[in-house]
Amino acid sequence: MSIVQEFREFAVKGNVMDLAVGVIIGGAFGKIIDSMVKDIIMPVVSWIIGGDVDYSNWFYVLGDNPNNINNLAAAQEAGLNVFAYGNFLTVLINFLLLAWVVFLLVKVMNKLRRKQEAEEPAPEPTPEDIALLREIRDELKRK
Repeated sequence: MSIVQEFREFAVKGNVMDLAVGVIIGGAFGKIIDSMVKDIIMPVVSWIIGGDVDYSNWFYVLGDNPNNINNLAAAQEAGLNVFAYGNFLTVLINFLLLAWVVFLLVKVMNKLRRKQEAEEPAPEPTPEDIALLREIRDELKRK
């Protein structure tokens, strides 16, 4: 079997295709969640806190700051050694909010799934006579 045939067999298998679809849907879903956090939740959090939640301009210059630069972009452009802890705080807050939104979405999906499973009727148990006949069949097969 040639390598091309092996690859074709591998790529056409259901698991690989399911994974590919999952990755594509996951990427699109990630953009939706990112937009939800950035465009809907962060403005509400900023409004509640009473200020902007963007701390990316918080930094500390390690060493000399001869021109007293107080803007992170300007400090980095000037080649100063900066400890940019504010950017980390902003990314951390965004991550925590994103994780919270995903948790809530998964919680809602699990609740809907449980509700749907509860509504589905349980399969009827096998009648006793059929179960007995199956046992006899299995016993005869073993002998």
